[in-house]
Amino acid sequence: QVQLVESGGGLVQPGGSLRLSCAASGSIFSISSMGWSRQAPGKERELVALITSSGTTTYADSVKGRFTISRDNAKNTVYLQMTSLKPEDTAVYYCRLSDPNRYYWGSGTLVTVSS
Repeated sequence: QVQLVESGGGLVQPGGSLRLSCAASGSIFSISSMGWSRQAPGKERELVALITSSGTTTYADSVKGRFTISRDNAKNTVYLQMTSLKPEDTAVYYCRLSDPNRYYWGSGTLVTVSS
């Protein structure tokens, strides 16, 4: 059974930085693609960053150049480094693990960008 636990959210001023972490249980982490999605109030959930098992990364246009996704397979952890944060980045951020049959989701961590 896969469990994902996010941490690192909080309140930050515009222009600031945060690093989110997602710790995964289970033995399939190293062979799975990992992603970060976010959902703002009244909006649909959107995928903002993805990293494959081989380390290839992709980003949504809205965060490209500001967010960096990385993974540490020895720690079963994926990270999202967020810089130059904007008020429109305010959302609940969810970690996602992909296996051939389904997605697994964490419970989310809230990021609020406000002065």
